[in-house]
Order: sequence, then C-alpha cells, then structure tokens
Amino acid sequence: MADEERSGLSLFDGVLIVGGGLIAVFVAFALLSFIAGVVWFVIKVVVVIALVALVAKLVFGRKS
Repeated sequence: MADEERSGLSLFDGVLIVGGGLIAVFVAFALLSFIAGVVWFVIKVVVVIALVALVAKLVFGRKS
C-alpha cells in the first residue's frame, strides 16, 4: 500500500522527460540551421544580383 501512495516521478516519467527534451533540442537546432541556411541563401542571391547589375552598368553605361 505504501508504494501506491508514493508521489513524484517514476523512472518512465524521467525517461520521457529526458527524451522529449533531447527531441526538442534536436528540432530547435534543425530549425535554426534551416533558417540560417535560408538567410544565407538569400544573402548570396542578393550579392550575385548586385554584382551582375554592377557589371551590366559598367559594360553598358559607357556609351555616353
């Protein structure tokens, strides 16, 4: 009877909490990595477009 009145977390509860925490950390890092990758891709595209525009201006802008 004393075992049934025990309060607190069981070993299974602890395993679930630790497992859930590890999964949450993994998902957070994956999401952060994805967002950083998208931002870096956008920055690279903007730089490439700016370079193409600069080269086009230098090549075609000398007609005057």
